[in-house]
Amino acid sequence: MLDAVVVGSGPNGLAAAVTLAQAGKSVKVLEGNPTIGGGTRTEELTEPGVLHDVCSAVHPFGIGSPFLSSLDLDRHGLHWAHPPVPFAHALEDGDAVLIHRSIDETAVGLGADGDEWKAVFGNTVANWDTTVRLATAPPLRAIRNPVAGLRLARRALRSGTHLAGRFSSERSRAVIAGLAAHSVAPLDTATAGGVALVLGASAHAVGWPFAQGGSAAITDALASVLESLGGEIETNRWIRRMGDLPDTRLVLFDTSPQAAVSIAGDRMTPGTRRRYRRRPKGPGVFKLDIVTDGPIPWINESLGAAGTVHLGGTFDEIADAEARTAAGEHPERPFVLLAQPLVADRTRAPQGSGIVWAYCHVPVGSTQDMTEQIIGQIERFAPGFASRIRSMTIRGPGDFEADNPNYIGGDITGGPISLRGVFARPKLFNPYRAGNGIYLCSASTPPGSGVHGMCGHHAANAALKGR
Repeated sequence: MLDAVVVGSGPNGLAAAVTLAQAGKSVKVLEGNPTIGGGTRTEELTEPGVLHDVCSAVHPFGIGSPFLSSLDLDRHGLHWAHPPVPFAHALEDGDAVLIHRSIDETAVGLGADGDEWKAVFGNTVANWDTTVRLATAPPLRAIRNPVAGLRLARRALRSGTHLAGRFSSERSRAVIAGLAAHSVAPLDTATAGGVALVLGASAHAVGWPFAQGGSAAITDALASVLESLGGEIETNRWIRRMGDLPDTRLVLFDTSPQAAVSIAGDRMTPGTRRRYRRRPKGPGVFKLDIVTDGPIPWINESLGAAGTVHLGGTFDEIADAEARTAAGEHPERPFVLLAQPLVADRTRAPQGSGIVWAYCHVPVGSTQDMTEQIIGQIERFAPGFASRIRSMTIRGPGDFEADNPNYIGGDITGGPISLRGVFARPKLFNPYRAGNGIYLCSASTPPGSGVHGMCGHHAANAALKGR
C-alpha cells in the first residue's frame, strides 16, 4: 500500500508529492494527460520548433515562491530567464510606462508620482520574504504573526480603485489598473489592490521571469526532484472514481473541487459536498498564441524590452472592461495581457520569428471569438502588427476546459479572487481537508492561483498532520 496518491500533476500536485516524499512517504502521482504539468506546459502549438506556453508564461511567484525556492530547482534543470524590463504599460500617442527591477529607476520614469510609487511599494519590496510568506499562507496562519499579518492586511485589503487614487497622474493610475486586473475581478473589488501591491512589488524584488525553454521546465524540475526522492509519476491514467486508485492511505486532489466530489464524494460530509459543488467560478480567458515575422512593431520601441506588456489604455478603460466582463459582457476593447518570451529566451523559436502570448478575460463559459478584439488592442499600440502574423492558434474557454478539466468554463484561477473567494477557498477552516484521508491541493485552496506550489505544499503538510 502506498502512503499517498496525488491526482493531477500541475505545480501544486507535484509540490504536494515532493513535500510528502521529503517526509519519507511513498508517493505516486497520477495524470490523465500524456504529459505532466497541467497549466504549466509548453508545446509546439503553431509551427515546428516554436515553443508556446499552453497557459502560464510569466512567473514572479515561481521565482518568489518560498517552497519552490527551497528545492534548488536549478540543479534539476530549471533556469529563470529575465527580460530587460519586467513589465510595461502601453499608453496612447506612443507613451509607455516601464517598470524596471530598480524601484528608483521606475520612480524616475513616473515623474511627480515617483515618490508615491516608492511609498506604496517600497515597504513590501524591502520586506519581501516576510510579505510573500504571509501572502502565500492560509488566511488564518497570519494569527501566528499578528503584527506583520495585520500590517499586510491593512495594505492588501484595498480595492484597485483605492490604490490608484494615491497617484496624481493618469499614467501611474493606468499602471495600477493593469496590475489590479490580474485579479480577474472588477477593480473596485476589495482584493484587487492587494494583487496589484504584491505583483508590483515582485517586479522589483524578484522580477517577472520566464522559465528558460518554456513553462514545462518548472514541472519537469519538480518531477525530477520527486523522482530523486523515490516518488513515481504515471501519465495517461484518468481517475473517475475511487476504485480507479491503487491502494493508498491518503489521496490528494490537484483538481477542481467539483472533480474531487465526482470521484470521492461518498467519502465527504454532506456539507463539504455542497460547498464543493457550489464553488463559484471566476471569469474565463480567451487566448491567442501567435508567430510573427520579426518583433512587434511597437510605436514606443522601448516596449520591445518588456517581458510582459499591459494593453488597455487608461485606468477608466481597464476598469470598464473588467466590470463588463464580470457582468457577463464582452468589451470591444478588453484588457489584454501580452508576453514576449523571446525578449528573455531566444531558444524558443528560430531566428527571425517572433512569439506572442496574449489573452483577455471573458465571461465564464463564453463561446464568443475575441480574436479581432485582442489583435485590435495590439494594433492600437503597434500599427502593422496584424500584417506580421505568420501563424496563430486560438483557444477559448471551452478549449481550456477540454484540455484541462480543472479550468471549468475557462476559469484558470480556481475560483474568483474576491474577498470571499480568498478567505473561504473553498472553506475558511481546514481548507485542504475534504474527508478522512482525502485532501484538496489545487489552486482552489489557499493561497490560490499562480505557479508557486504553495497550495500543494500546505495541503501535504495538513495531510501529514492529519488535519
